[in-house]
Amino acid sequence: MAASGHRSSSEPLLSSILDTLGEEIVSGAQAEGNTFTLHDLSERFGISRTVAREAMRALEQLGLVSSSRRVGLKVLPQSEWNVFDHSVISWRLRSEEQRPAQLASLRELRDAIEPGAARLAAMNASREQSRRLSELAQRIVELAGQDAGNSEAFQEADLEFHALMIEASDNEMFIALTQPILDIMSGRSIYGIMPDDPHVDTMKIHLDLAQAIADGEADAAEDASRRLLRGVNDFMEM
Repeated sequence: MAASGHRSSSEPLLSSILDTLGEEIVSGAQAEGNTFTLHDLSERFGISRTVAREAMRALEQLGLVSSSRRVGLKVLPQSEWNVFDHSVISWRLRSEEQRPAQLASLRELRDAIEPGAARLAAMNASREQSRRLSELAQRIVELAGQDAGNSEAFQEADLEFHALMIEASDNEMFIALTQPILDIMSGRSIYGIMPDDPHVDTMKIHLDLAQAIADGEADAAEDASRRLLRGVNDFMEM
């Protein structure tokens, strides 16, 4: 990346540098064990030592590098990465080398979490949450019938439905996992995995799920969630 000169705020520059370094590390372009220094960062990006230090701290917090006075910054193995961080997920999805494994991991996380969240939502959802889930389910089915699976409207409705269902579970730990679960849903559209014509019969399971939550039927909600995920996984080319 070319040097960008002095800026009144380091935030846009820092974000750009982190994107560059993060993508390099998760893709393997900066291999595990590679080392570099704050001076290297300053020279490469034309930044002050202060901004270089901010980048170092951010990379450390993400588990991508460790730092020491003797070695400088050392690229860490994937086992050390903060794999739930949205930036790390985004960088892995952008990497052709990492994308298949990241999509698979996110799918497996979703398969594990959502049925339990659906069960809890049937027990804890408010009347307003149930009403909104029903509206969104109807919108999803309507758009699926119009072969609009990759439309912005479909994506917005689908993301809101599943985020709201997890919120309605009233489980703070499930809720903390909402973003990674939404990342798999967004990623499948961004990277051409989501078909324009998602199976309408599968999308109709959203209606069953919303109804089970509204009726307080925990078993039915969990079953509907599992059926929905199986159907989605069947027609997605992961």
